[in-house]
Amino acid sequence: MRFLDLILKKRDGESLSAEEISFIIQEYNKENIPDYQMSALLMAIFFQGLNNKETSAFTAALAESGEVLDFSSLGKIVADKHSSGGVGDKVTLVLAPLVAAAEVPVAKISGRGLGFTGGTIDKLESIPGFSANLTIKRFSELVSQNNLAIMAQTDRLTPAEGKLYALRDVTGTIENISLIAASIMSKKIAAGAGAILLDVKTGRGAFMQSKEKAFHLAETMVRIGKEMGKRVVSVVTDMSQPLGFAVGNILEVKEALSVLKGEGPQEVEQLCLFLGGLILALVGKVRDPEEGQEELARLLKSGVALEKFKQMVAFQGGKLEYLENTDLFPKASYIEPIKAPKSGYLREIDALRVGRVAVLLGAGRSVKGEKIDPSVGVLLTHKVGDSVEEGEILAFLHGNKEDTLSASVKELTNAFLIVDERVEPPPLIHGVVPPFPS
Repeated sequence: MRFLDLILKKRDGESLSAEEISFIIQEYNKENIPDYQMSALLMAIFFQGLNNKETSAFTAALAESGEVLDFSSLGKIVADKHSSGGVGDKVTLVLAPLVAAAEVPVAKISGRGLGFTGGTIDKLESIPGFSANLTIKRFSELVSQNNLAIMAQTDRLTPAEGKLYALRDVTGTIENISLIAASIMSKKIAAGAGAILLDVKTGRGAFMQSKEKAFHLAETMVRIGKEMGKRVVSVVTDMSQPLGFAVGNILEVKEALSVLKGEGPQEVEQLCLFLGGLILALVGKVRDPEEGQEELARLLKSGVALEKFKQMVAFQGGKLEYLENTDLFPKASYIEPIKAPKSGYLREIDALRVGRVAVLLGAGRSVKGEKIDPSVGVLLTHKVGDSVEEGEILAFLHGNKEDTLSASVKELTNAFLIVDERVEPPPLIHGVVPPFPS
C-alpha cells in the first residue's frame, strides 16, 4: 500500500483499517516514512479525528512497536498508575508503596518533568544514589522481589510512540484526544500491568484545563484499556491549585515522606487513599473501594507503607540516611517569603503560575534534557478558602539563582487572589470513570 493514499484517505474523512494503521506505525518506526509525510497524516488526524476502532488500533500498533512486558508468572495482577501531570503532584511517591504494602505488585514506568509539570523520576533522583535507569530485566526482578519498582521510560518500550510524540510536539498536533489517549495507553499496555488507574487532572495547572475535555480523555482511555483486556478505572481530579504545599523535587520528596509518616497534608493523603482503594478493588483484593481505603489507612498508620518506600529506594541505590534525616538534603541559598497584600480569603492559587515559577527557579525544564536544580521550588503555607491577614506569609520561594529571584517573586505574588467574601475550596475529586463498580 502507498502511504500517500493513506494520507489522502484520512484527509478526506475516511476511516483507516487496523491493517493500514499497523502498516503506518511499523514503517514509520523502521524510518521508511519521512517526517514530512507523517506530519501530513498527523495533521489530517488532528482535524478529521479517529473513531473508536481507529484509536484502539493506533494504541495497539504503538504498544507492539517494541517490547511488551509480561508479569503473568507472578500469579498476581500487577497494577500501574498514570497521572496526566500537574503541579505539586507527588502522588506516585505515596500511592505506589502504599498499594505495594497491601501485597499488590506495582510496576511503574514514569517520566521526567517537562514544562510546568513535575516528573516522578526527577523527584526520586533528587534522593542521592537513586537510579531509575533500570534494565527491563532488573525492573521485572524488583517487581517480583519487592512488589514495587519505578523506572524511567526506555526506548525498548513503545519506540514508535516516542518518535511520534516528538513529531507531534513540533507540528502542532499534541492536543487531540485520540492521539493523547493512544500515547498514554500504549505505554501502559506495553508495561505489562493488568490493572491500570488513570488520574486525569483538570484545572489551571493541568493539560486538560476544562472538565469536559478531562472526562472525554478519561472515558476514551478506559474504553481502550477494556478493549485490550485490561482492568481500568479513571479518576478526574482537581489541579486548579497545586496539590499539597510543596512544589519542587526535594521539597516534594520531603512532603511525600511526611504523608507516609501520617503527618502530611490531608488532601494528599485523602487522594492517595481514594486512588489506592480503587486499585485494590480493581484487582479484587477487596470487595469495594471503601474497604480498600480502610486497609490502606491502616497500612499508612502502621508505618508499613513508609518501610516499603524505603525498601524501594534502597533496592534502587538510594541512600536511606537522607530519608531518615531530611536535613541532609541540599537547601536553596535564598528563601524569600511572599506576603499577603491585604486581609481576606484566598480565592485562587494559580497552579499554572506556581508551576512556571518552579521552572524559572530551575526545578523544571523548558526543553528536554535540561539540567534541573533539585533544591529549588515553592512551599505554600495556605490553600484556597483559607483566611489570611495583611502581611501574613502565603508562601516561601526557594531559589539559588539571584538573577531570576526578582522575576520569580513577582510571578509568584501574582498567583494569589485574595477577596473579601468567604470562599469554598474546590473539590479534590470531580468524578470516577466508569462509576465503581462497573
